[in-house]
Order: sequence, then structure tokens, then C-alpha cells
Amino acid sequence: MGQIQTHLEPNAAPTDMHFVDTPRLLISATHKSSGKTLLSIGLGAALRARGLKIRPFKKGPDYIDPLWLSLATGHSCHNLDFYLMERDELVSMFLRYTRGADVALIEGNKGLYDGLDLDGSNSNAALATLLNAPVVLVLDARGMTRGVAPLILGYQNFQPDVRIAGIVLNQVGGARHETKLRAVIEHYTDVPVLGAVHHDDRLTITERHLGLVPSNETSAATAKIAGIAEAIAEYVDLEHVLSIARSAPTLAAPLELASVKPSGAKIRIGIAQDAAFGFYYPEDLDALCAAGASLIPINTLNDNRLPPVDALFIGGGFPETHMTALAENSGLRRSIRQAVEAGLPMYAECGGLMYLARSIVWGDRHADMVGAIPADIVMHNRPVGRGYVHLRETGRGLWPRSETAVEPLEIKGHEFHYSSIENLPQDTRFAYDVLRGYGIDGQHDGIVYKNVLGSYSHLRNVAAQCWTARFVRFVEQCRTLQIPTNH
Repeated sequence: MGQIQTHLEPNAAPTDMHFVDTPRLLISATHKSSGKTLLSIGLGAALRARGLKIRPFKKGPDYIDPLWLSLATGHSCHNLDFYLMERDELVSMFLRYTRGADVALIEGNKGLYDGLDLDGSNSNAALATLLNAPVVLVLDARGMTRGVAPLILGYQNFQPDVRIAGIVLNQVGGARHETKLRAVIEHYTDVPVLGAVHHDDRLTITERHLGLVPSNETSAATAKIAGIAEAIAEYVDLEHVLSIARSAPTLAAPLELASVKPSGAKIRIGIAQDAAFGFYYPEDLDALCAAGASLIPINTLNDNRLPPVDALFIGGGFPETHMTALAENSGLRRSIRQAVEAGLPMYAECGGLMYLARSIVWGDRHADMVGAIPADIVMHNRPVGRGYVHLRETGRGLWPRSETAVEPLEIKGHEFHYSSIENLPQDTRFAYDVLRGYGIDGQHDGIVYKNVLGSYSHLRNVAAQCWTARFVRFVEQCRTLQIPTNH
């Protein structure tokens, strides 16, 4: 079983100021569900087919769209998140992962001016301004003709420092509709129309309750992306898109751009990566390697036992859609349960927490899971927890903190789950109090059992909360104390 390859960039030379001329653009829209994800996937794949090196990015907390963008471009997609990252940190990461790229392609979330705050400080527009990125605005044109003009003019005038460099019309109702829209936009505005996307069966991806079905779940993903790229290349002027990306002004930042480099690997961390579990931030995996870990891939659907590892990391995913296959792999479930009881350190987020529970119940279906956490998962038709979370450590967690830490550490993250965990023992130990969000029960998150930490919240390794280094230190401490591992 091989090691997972991370995507680390070579170190940049020390400098007080870094200047980047990488062509870049941000794909946004007037509102969510306008088609910007399909356009981003199609553009990334179509430009890659021309031999260009495309580096994809996604605004906000999202795992599914980045999986598709990564597959489309052949490079890991990185998330840019105002809530979880400081602005300097966000720019630094963007510059690090765009080095050597021909184009940086950023997919926004929601609408161009939508965000958490009234002042728009965490909107897509704010990100475009921060990164000096021209905006391509996707406009759902269903039922519109002349009314498209005041909409575009309003978006231009609302925040003049945001450069809306082009429009892509989506859901166009035929050639006649397209002709009318182009004439109106040309007459009333100075924004070029880069393309008009008609209804096309190639431009569909099955959706689920959290958005698109993840690309790691479908063997037809590569063929689907090829069809999307072909359609977008037909409907959109790629040369014009490239000229807009190349018109982005130089981005200067007084930031340290040295990338993380893996130290000599000291520990082996198994990581579940398959159709059931695939929600990981690529820079977090880089950080685990930099902290001294080698990552050993585990397939929870096919592997019948754990390989020799010092710890296990089970990220998010959709175990409920694979509950039968997970249950049928009794050998791996038994191996993990025995490792938990023997003291193997484990970290499980959301889907991973569900897998470590006793069972998953979805309607009239029931499937046994690992059983390491004495509770049961119940699926619901509506979200139980969805959005950003704000946690405060209770002091009852497992991972060591900095020696200088005095006050309880507050942590930001996010959660997306349609399940709840039930039948927990009353004496359950929790690592976090929930200040914002839902977590386990609206008040707590982070179930602690032996050397296992399982939570509904997804963490991200950022400057304010380097969870990867803390987890690696904990695993090293367990080895020092000669707690049995799976060797």
C-alpha cells in the first residue's frame, strides 16, 4: 500500500516583497445556483486541454466542488476562506499555490456581493479586490431580455472597485434569445459577453443534499468532465477569457512565501480515502507531512484490516450512501475497533465520526458500523448542522496545547451534516463547547473515547489553530508512552 503524494511547492527565496503576475480570474454570479461551478469545471478542463497549467481555488468551506475542480485541472484545489483565515494568510497561500501556474481559476460561492457581514468584508467581491482578480459574472438568463441591462449596471455601480470584466449568460433559451440578450447588453453596458450557454445534457451533474455528488464517488467523473469541457469550449470564447485573466494587475504582498516542506517522517498516519470518505483540505495533508507524518491511504470499502500505522485519520464524506458496503467489510471494522480499544490515536470528522459509531439508521435501513463510539447515527431529511462553527476547548480533549497557552482555546470551523448522534452515554467526555453552530447536541462537540477524538465539526489547519501539529505531537506522545499501535 503506497503513501499519499502531497502537493508541496518549492520554497520561495526570502524577500520583503513578493510580486506575482500570474493570470487569474474569479468566477462569480448574481446568486447561487447560477451555473458557476459547471462553468469553472468546464473552463479548467478546457484550458488544461490546451496544455495550460491551471491552479484552482474555491471560496469558502466546501469539499465537493474542489474535488471536481481538482479532477478537471489535474491540480489540488485550495479553499480561500475569510472566516477561517486571516487576510495576509489567505493571500500568502494563494501566492504559494499559484507559483508556476499559467492561470489561477477561483470559483466563488453564492452571489458576488453575498457574505456574512453587512459591509461585504467576506464577500466574493472582497476576495476579488484582495487578490486583484477580474470577475467573470455568470448570469442565469432564464425569462430575461431587456431586464438584463439594469441588473448588470447595478452590479457594476454597487462596488466600482470590483472589475466585472465579462459576462457568461447561462440557461439561454435558444439562438433568438441569445441574440436579444447580446444586443441589450451591448447597447446599454460596456461589459463584453464572453459566451452564452444553452441547455445541454452534457452540463449536468447529479446533486445530493450538500450539492454535487463528489467526483470520488463516480467512476464516470472523468468522462463527465470531458463532456462539460467540450460544451463550455463551444459556448464560451476561451481566448477572451484568457485575455481577461492575463489582464490582472501585479499582486504584491509583503509576505513570507516559503512553503511547508516535509520533515523526516517519524510516524505513519492511516487516512481513509475512497468513495465513502474524501473530504480533506490538501494543505492540511501537506501540514501533516511537514509535522513529521507519512500518510498511508486506506480504503474502507475494500481493505479487510488496518495496515501498520501509528494513528488513523477519517475525514468527512457520505458513509450513509455506502452504509451497506461499509457494513459488509466486517474485517476492517473489527480491526479498527480492536485498534481503538488498544489505544491507537484516531481523529474523525463528521463522516468519520458516523463510521466509528455503532450504527447508521436511514429510514427503514440499518447498518452496523465500527462500534468504537457507543452511540448511533440517525439520518434526517433536513440539515441538523450546516455552516460555520465556533468552538471553545473544554480542557478535556486529547491533543497537547502550546506551553504558553493559558485561556481556553477558541477554534473556528464548519459543519455540514444531515445526521444526529443518539444514545450517547450521559458521562460522555467532550473536547469542545459550542459557541456557534450545532455540533453533537447544540452545546458540545468532539467526543473523546480512549485516544479517539470524533466531531461533527471540520477543522482547518491555519495560523490560529495548527491542529495538524497538535495531532502529530499527540501521536508521538502515545508512542513515547508505549501505547500499543497497529504495527
